[in-house]
Amino acid sequence: MGFSPQSEFLRVMQMRGYVDNCTNSEELDRILLAGPVPAYIGFDATASSLHVGSLIQIMMLRWLQRSGHKPIILMGGGTTKVGDPSFRAKERPLLSEAEIDENLTGIRRVFERFIRFGDGLTDAVMLNNADWLDSLNYLEFLRDIGRHFSVNRMLAFESVKSRLEREQTLSFLEFNYMILQSYDFLVLNREWGCRLQMGGSDQWGNIVNGVDLIRRFEGSSSFGLTTPLLTTAKGDKMGKTADGAVWLNPELRTPYEYWQFWRNTEDADLHRFLLLFTELDAAECERLGNPENPEINEAKAVLADMATELAHGKDAARESRQTAESVFGFGEAGSALPSYDVQKEEIEAGFPVTQALVRTGLAESGKAARRLISGGAVRLNGKAVADTSIMLSSADFEKPAILSASRKRHAVLRLAG
Repeated sequence: MGFSPQSEFLRVMQMRGYVDNCTNSEELDRILLAGPVPAYIGFDATASSLHVGSLIQIMMLRWLQRSGHKPIILMGGGTTKVGDPSFRAKERPLLSEAEIDENLTGIRRVFERFIRFGDGLTDAVMLNNADWLDSLNYLEFLRDIGRHFSVNRMLAFESVKSRLEREQTLSFLEFNYMILQSYDFLVLNREWGCRLQMGGSDQWGNIVNGVDLIRRFEGSSSFGLTTPLLTTAKGDKMGKTADGAVWLNPELRTPYEYWQFWRNTEDADLHRFLLLFTELDAAECERLGNPENPEINEAKAVLADMATELAHGKDAARESRQTAESVFGFGEAGSALPSYDVQKEEIEAGFPVTQALVRTGLAESGKAARRLISGGAVRLNGKAVADTSIMLSSADFEKPAILSASRKRHAVLRLAG
């Protein structure tokens, strides 16, 4: 945006680095100043949880509500059946109705921790586009909606063009996705007065099509705002690690593991992540995120505290930090670490450390466990495990034993029976 916005929402978005592109930003700014504006972001139900890669959009909705506007979370119960082709190398696997419904339930739990729902003017609502897409008459839809879409223009959008240039198949099913997403915006505009659609930069073409469709049908202005593609300073995609996706639901990624993900932020990413993923004052984000900050590790712990509090609550954030401090100090095992029982009979019969690694999920197999040990990645109660044939003894359990695989992955073993 090449101007200084007056509305609180756009000022926050610009100052904190959320904006990549925006349609008619000055008019949008005026509308945001005039009163509560309903705005939406869509999320397809491709998994039972969202991950950190979606967190920038979730935080946008949170700031939208804090700024006095109404968030609409649109779940793609219908569009999930098609699959968004944007910047993807291949078609998404198609899910059953039961799988989609189960995923919708899991995703709803994510939003309930970030956003206030209810019947008030600025309370959030969650809708499902299957409610109107499932009942569409195909021929009527083609005649009434499809005729407004130019194939030439659709092929020119970068999300489609990049797929075709790589000579990767784009199915007709996927090609329909942007028409369905545009229709979603039209429905929300008509039924909920929605004026703004937000999303990642890969959604720009889909959003612009929706803005154009509303203009054609309703003769009114609507708006689109996208966020930049988020990668780490190393160029890695946000939300992915060597251990897999950083999920936002605790049964898929424990609060402690989530805390550790943020604590391991690179110095070069700290200032940006504080702005995007916490609600700290911008000046404090700049102070903490300064690479010359002599207490930068504590600043990373602050990021981890605040990000974990938003996703899992104050108690989980506090327990996660206490666990991290105890693990790295190798004192009492913290309550946030995953815990596993070992029976006395197992110890007496001989319980190999390789078996302990597999039981706790720190290694996928005995072979993987031996490889971790040979690589010097395994520690028991803070001491390196150098021999793959080591057996755990009762002496290892004077306190709950902490088994570690690398600096980031830990589990507690407790002697039972």
